[in-house]
Amino acid sequence: MTHRPATAEFILLIAFLNALVAMSIDTMLPAIGTIAQDLGAVDPNSRQFIITAFFAGMTAGTLFYGPVSDSIGRKPAIFIGLVVMAIGTLMGLLATSFSAMLIGRLIQGLGAAGPRFVATAMVRDGLAGSSMARVMSFVMTVFMLVPILAPSIGQLVLFAFHWRAIFAGFLVMEIIAGLWLALRQEETLPPERRRAFSPRALWGAGVEAFRHPVTLGYTIATGFVFSALIAYLGTSQQIFAELYEQGPKFALWFAAFAIALAISTIVNGRFVVKLGMRKITKWALRTSVILSVVFLGIAVASGGHPPLYALGLYLFCLFFCNGLLFGNYNALALEPVGHIAGMAAAVSGFIFSMMSMIGGGLAGQTYNDTIIPLVAGFAGFGILAFFATEWAERRRQATA
Repeated sequence: MTHRPATAEFILLIAFLNALVAMSIDTMLPAIGTIAQDLGAVDPNSRQFIITAFFAGMTAGTLFYGPVSDSIGRKPAIFIGLVVMAIGTLMGLLATSFSAMLIGRLIQGLGAAGPRFVATAMVRDGLAGSSMARVMSFVMTVFMLVPILAPSIGQLVLFAFHWRAIFAGFLVMEIIAGLWLALRQEETLPPERRRAFSPRALWGAGVEAFRHPVTLGYTIATGFVFSALIAYLGTSQQIFAELYEQGPKFALWFAAFAIALAISTIVNGRFVVKLGMRKITKWALRTSVILSVVFLGIAVASGGHPPLYALGLYLFCLFFCNGLLFGNYNALALEPVGHIAGMAAAVSGFIFSMMSMIGGGLAGQTYNDTIIPLVAGFAGFGILAFFATEWAERRRQATA
């Protein structure tokens, strides 16, 4: 059967596979305080490890699934990830201590790396450049519905059931994803395009992807952007539910910022072919940095506790800009290395995941009952992303 990656069902399937990752993060946010308390965590900032442990596992898995998918095909690699993810989900469901919960989340993230990164390679198997960016934008549009709804779903589960019911829901989603992939999606990497699973071949592909300035530069930029995002994910429940005393309304604030992301991905899908990925990301990043620097001054002047409406407006504009970066940066990083899409996605994913896990985790641990560390993180990481993309573009132009 001929692969047609732009079909509606294909886009929905790729979005659903990515949504497994988003659900595993965002649905947890209203519950992390309760989980940490029930399982005996002492330090208030320890709750953030429920999020960062998942990212640590996903980081560890990125270098495995890419080369495996290049060797045995995309579908089998995703199936392996779904099985591992289900094992971690069951461990979280049955956890009786905080350390057991973190181990389960680590394994859950290890499995999530399969559908998260191999699904991107499936898109790259059939598309490139602006066409890939446009499909990824529509994928992200569907995908962004998850952060809008997931925290509210998690909050509703907490109202009606125990927090363990959230993990039961994850397990159902993993089963659905496996059946959908098995029954409705054909393999996108034919045998003649596969690479032998050998250390020499994998090392050569990895070195090629790592050494390409555009791939490396935009991967590093993605790592910086995601570092700020992970710091936000780790501290958002503390900031909105506790610092600003929003309680269950925290889910509504989270949804509002996710809507900003969704709007921006729709805008990107409509204009990326006309304007180009580079022009859109250039101005989106510059705008986000200026916003963050200005608001950092406002935050410091207000003692780290500016009015809630001001914080909400700032984050809404910031996430709109970030929505213009995510899909385009991913497409720009993989565009020059389409012939090794699986390994390139793995190397790129490993680098930016490791960067964001370390950077975002450390930034989150600096939370001090003010928003200053978060805003400073957005400003600082944005500036670093700017330098990374400028370096990549200058190297690209010099070798063109």
